[in-house]
Amino acid sequence: MERNDYYSTGIADPAVATATRLHPRVSTEAAHTDIVHAEGQPGLERISTEKFSEKGIDADEKEHLPYSQEPEDAEDRQEAFTAADLAAGVPFPESSLPHEDGDGLTVRALVIGTALGLVIAASNIYLGLKTGFTFGASLESIMIGFFSSLVGFVVIKAIARTMPNKLGGGFFGPKENVTIQSAATGAAGLTSMFVAAVPAMYRLNLLGSSPQADFGRLFTFTFCSAFYACFFAIPLRRFVILRQKLVFPTPTATALAIRAMHTASGAAIARKKTKALGIAFICALAFVVLQGFLPGILQDQHMFYWFASWGWSSAQYVDSWGWYTTITPAFFGTGMIAGNNASFSFLGGLFLAWGFLGPVLTRTGEAACKLYSVAYEDDTLPPEAYTCYSMSIPADLKMASPRYWMIWPAVLMMLVYSFMELLMNWRPIYYGVRAGVLSLASKVTKKEYDMKTGEEIPDPAPASQQVRGIWIWGGLAASILMTVLVCALQFDMNAGNAILAIVLAFMLSFIGLQSSGTTDINPLSSVAKATQLIIGGAVKGQGVTGNAAMLQNLIGGSIASSAAAHSVDMVGDLKTGHWLRASPKTQFWAQLFGSLWAAPFSVGLYVLFVAAYPCINDGDIEVCPFSAPSVAAWRAVAVAVVSPKLPITLSSGLTAIGMSILAALTVFAKYKWIPAKYHCYIPNWNAIGIGFLVPNCNYGISMATGAILVSVWSRRWPGNADIFAYAIAAGLVAGEGIAGVVNAILQIAGVAQANYGSTVGLAPWMI
Repeated sequence: MERNDYYSTGIADPAVATATRLHPRVSTEAAHTDIVHAEGQPGLERISTEKFSEKGIDADEKEHLPYSQEPEDAEDRQEAFTAADLAAGVPFPESSLPHEDGDGLTVRALVIGTALGLVIAASNIYLGLKTGFTFGASLESIMIGFFSSLVGFVVIKAIARTMPNKLGGGFFGPKENVTIQSAATGAAGLTSMFVAAVPAMYRLNLLGSSPQADFGRLFTFTFCSAFYACFFAIPLRRFVILRQKLVFPTPTATALAIRAMHTASGAAIARKKTKALGIAFICALAFVVLQGFLPGILQDQHMFYWFASWGWSSAQYVDSWGWYTTITPAFFGTGMIAGNNASFSFLGGLFLAWGFLGPVLTRTGEAACKLYSVAYEDDTLPPEAYTCYSMSIPADLKMASPRYWMIWPAVLMMLVYSFMELLMNWRPIYYGVRAGVLSLASKVTKKEYDMKTGEEIPDPAPASQQVRGIWIWGGLAASILMTVLVCALQFDMNAGNAILAIVLAFMLSFIGLQSSGTTDINPLSSVAKATQLIIGGAVKGQGVTGNAAMLQNLIGGSIASSAAAHSVDMVGDLKTGHWLRASPKTQFWAQLFGSLWAAPFSVGLYVLFVAAYPCINDGDIEVCPFSAPSVAAWRAVAVAVVSPKLPITLSSGLTAIGMSILAALTVFAKYKWIPAKYHCYIPNWNAIGIGFLVPNCNYGISMATGAILVSVWSRRWPGNADIFAYAIAAGLVAGEGIAGVVNAILQIAGVAQANYGSTVGLAPWMI
C-alpha cells in the first residue's frame, strides 16, 4: 500500500494503524473478533465466524432471520466481511442484518434510550466532581454504546415479546437498537460544564448567590450548548465517515456487538450480560448508600490515622497527603474499563505529585499546608494533621497550597501532550482540513479539486433517510442566534466573543474527530484549555478586565468545549449507525430528543449536588467529598488569563515546562522509535496530569485494583471475561452514580450520615 492510501482509511501511518484497535471485551460469544495484520491494514479487526443456531427462535423472529438458516451459509456470509471492508467504510451486508419494517424511530426506543442516557449523565456529574473523570473519549463511547445498547436490547426485547403491538410490542431489530443509543448519546453529553466551568464561576463569585437562584439562566446556557452537536454532526458525517472513512474503533466495536446481539445465540449472551450488569448496579447502589452511614469503615479506611491514634503519631503524615484506601465501585469499574495504561498512569501521577513533589515543596518552603490543629484549635490532634488542598491564592504565592502549585504543571503537560499527539498525526488532520476547505471551495466555484482522501463512496442511506438541509442550517442559525442573545442578555458577554466560541467549537469538533476517528483518543478535555487562552486574549484586546473578563472567558470556553465534545460523541454514534445501515434522519431526531431532556436534567442534578454539598461551589471549604479538580483548573486558567502577571511561582513554572517537554518527547518516541506492541507501556500524560489535579490518592488505588482484576481475569478466563467484564464495570459505575444522587437527596432531607450515621474510624476534622 502506498503511504497516501492510509489517509483514505483514517490511519496516519503503520504505527498509528497498529495502535488503532477495537475493544475485545465489547464482543460476545456470538461475535468473536481477531486482530488481522493484513498487508496495508494493520490493527483493524475482521469478523470471525458467527455461531448461529435456530434453537430458541420464536415464530415472530423467524421471518426476520439475519441470514440463511443453514449454519454453514451463515458462517460464509459473515466471513465475507473482512478488515478490507472495515477500512473501505462499507456497511454490514444486508444479508447479515434482520429485516426491519420502518426506520427504527419508535417511542419505546426514544424513552428508554433517553432514560439510560440520563443515568450515564448522573454518573458523569458524580465522577466528574469526584476526580475530574467523566467518560470522555473512548470511555464515554463504551459506556453509552455498551450500557445503552445492551440494557435497551434486553428491556425492549422483553416488551416486544410480552406486549401487543399497540402497547409497545412488536419486532425489535438493530436499527431500533441504534435509536436507543442515539437518544442516550444526546441525553448523556451535557454534563462537562457542570464539573468544570460552572462551579468555577461560583468559586470566583461571578454568578448569583446560588444555582437555585440562577436556575433559569443556567438552563438557557445549557440549552445553548445542547443542539450544536446535533447540527454539526450531520454535515461532519458526510465528510469524516463517507469521504475520509475514519475507523472510529469504539463505535465500530459497538456496531459489531449490536449486530451480534440480534442473533439467536447473541440474544442469550445479552441476557447473561444484562443480568450481571443489573446485579452489579443494585449491589453498588445499595453499598454506596450504606456507606454514608458508616463512612469511616465502609467508605474510607484511614489506616495511617488509625495508627497515629494508637500511638504512632508520625503515621498521620502519610494520611495527610491523601494516602488511604476507599471502597468505591465506580472507580473500580472505571479501572476495569480504562485498563492498565490509563489506570497506572493516573496512579503514577498521584505518587509523583502527592508522594514526592508535595512533601518536597513543603520542606523547601515553595508551598505551605495548613495545620488542622490550628484550624480546629484542638491540641489533641497529632502535629502532622494538616491539609494541603486549599485553593485560596495568598499575596505571597509561596504560602499557597501544594494543590495550587500542582495545577500549572498539570494543565501545561496535558495541553502539550494532547497537541503533540495531534502533531504526530498531522497528516490525516492536514488532509482532512484541506479536503474540507476544498470541498467548500468546489461548491462555491463549481470546480473540481484533488482532495487526496480517497474516492468518495455513495451514501448508503437513501434520500428518504437523509436530514433535510433546511433542518441543519436552520437549526444551526437558530442555535447561534439563541446563544448570542443568552450570552449578551444574561451574562453581559460581547456578541463577537459568543460567535468566536461557536467557531472554536466547530474547529475543536473537527480536531477531536480526526483524532478519535483515527486513534480512539479524544484530546478535547485538555485542548479545551486553549479555548480559554484564545477567548481570554480576545476579551483582553477589547479592554475588558476583572470579573467581567473572567466570566466571558469561562462562558466562551465552556460553550466551545461542551459543544465540541458532544459533537464527537454524536458523530461516533452516527458511525455505529452507518455500519448497521440505520437512518441518519432517525438518529438525528433521536439525538435531538435526548438533548432536549439533557439540559434541564443536567442543571437539576447540579443544583441537587450543590444543595447537598455546598463545598462544590466554595473552594474555601477544605473538607469536601468532591475535590472537583477540573473546577480548580478552569478557575486557575481564568484568573491567569486576566491577571497582569501570571500567578505562578518560578518553581511551578519551571516544573511545568520541564514535564511538558518530557511529555512531548514521550509522544515523539512513541511514534518514531517505539514499536506499536510496546505502546501500552508508554505513560498517558493526560492521566498523569489528572493525578496532579486530584489530591485524593484513594481513587487511583481503586482504579489500579480494577485494572489488575480485569487483566488477570482476561488472561485466566478470557471467554468469561469477554462476556461479563464490561457488563459488571458498567453496572458498578452507573450504580454508584445513582447512589450519589440518592445520598444527595438524603443529605438535603436530613437523614444522611451526619444525622444518623456512625463516626467510627473518622478523623475529628472529617466529622
